[in-house]
Amino acid sequence: MSESDTDALLVERVKLGDVRAFEMLVVKYQRRIERLIGRMVRDVDIVQDIAQETFIRAYRALPQFRGESAFYTWLYRIAVNTAKKALMDMKRDPLVTESALASRDEEGDETSRVENELTDGETPEALLASKEIGQAVNAAIEALSEDLRQAITLREIEGLSYEEIAEVMNCPIGTVRSRIFRAREAIAERLRPLLDTRDGARW
Repeated sequence: MSESDTDALLVERVKLGDVRAFEMLVVKYQRRIERLIGRMVRDVDIVQDIAQETFIRAYRALPQFRGESAFYTWLYRIAVNTAKKALMDMKRDPLVTESALASRDEEGDETSRVENELTDGETPEALLASKEIGQAVNAAIEALSEDLRQAITLREIEGLSYEEIAEVMNCPIGTVRSRIFRAREAIAERLRPLLDTRDGARW
């Protein structure tokens, strides 16, 4: 049974009044939702509060969920909207901080992926270089505009398809492709000075 099929069964059970089924969905997606929100807000201390509000909104709206999209796509959209509302309410700039980056779990961490690719069996010098690259990736993502950062996060870290990202961000798929392209170009530009020092290495 696929992940979406499992989610669909749990959603149906929730609609029939099974609170435990919703708790299972929360357990399944809480870390991913917190990681997504952590990319949007400056203050890591409010990430859990926004995640909790996301799940409360999702629970209340679940009777209207028709299953026309995957549950997690629907949930991500609620998370993005909830985070945006929190940022507007608190008049915070939607920038990620080092503390927010550090709070993310290792699953789906692009920095770890970069380091793992470059450090397997390499020298201490190579290890240092890979850490610099990882830091540069994080700095490049942090410097992106909110829309570009959301798009690249949903694609590269959460693994959503272009169609799913278009639904989450409520924009045409062409806009999604443009944002991801621009985000990758900006990251590549930031990495180029580092990668040029490595023999033939390319982003």
